[in-house]
Amino acid sequence: MIRVLLADDQALVRAGFGSLLDDEDDIAVVAEAEDGARAVELARETRPDVILMDVRMPGMDGLEATRRIVAEDAAVRIVILTTFDLDEFVYAALRAGVAGFLVKDTEPGELLRAVRVAARGDALISPSVTRRLIAEYAARMARPGPDPRLDALTRREREVMGLVAEGLSNDEIAARLALSPATARSGVSRIMTKLDVRDRAQLVVLAYESGMVSPGWAG
Repeated sequence: MIRVLLADDQALVRAGFGSLLDDEDDIAVVAEAEDGARAVELARETRPDVILMDVRMPGMDGLEATRRIVAEDAAVRIVILTTFDLDEFVYAALRAGVAGFLVKDTEPGELLRAVRVAARGDALISPSVTRRLIAEYAARMARPGPDPRLDALTRREREVMGLVAEGLSNDEIAARLALSPATARSGVSRIMTKLDVRDRAQLVVLAYESGMVSPGWAG
């Protein structure tokens, strides 16, 4: 069972998402928070697998709540709910440790898929949204430079990392490189371990920051 925490200051958003998620046999909404401070408290109490987190909330915002939650529980997957505003506030969420982004007006099926994908941790959430945000983030940075951590990667691992940065899932990477899905999955996990990043979103950020992927590519 995938345990979900909803954090949004709009009661109607929480009610709509909650009703949709609770209708699924493999998903349960374990708590709802109206602001960031309450989200931190409930995350500590309920230990959810996935948190759907609004960015702008009264008092403690979603960004600060994300930082605090991730600091206490690195295993939780936080998906930022966004209206697709490309601003520094959203980009900072990448640094805070979010798994990806989901637009609030997403289709019901996409929301359900996103929760399941986040729980598995094997792909970015809404890849086109996340790629565009990260590409814009990277374009605003100073000229990227090589990261010494990348020296630990083999040529094949660099190739795999580049495909992750393009938003490909493990199955898509396996098909592209003629590998088994299990081999692709273990390869991505090994890369994240070598580079000391917590998830695929952080891996993509590193790929852009190091110049491995061009900021002009947003897929």
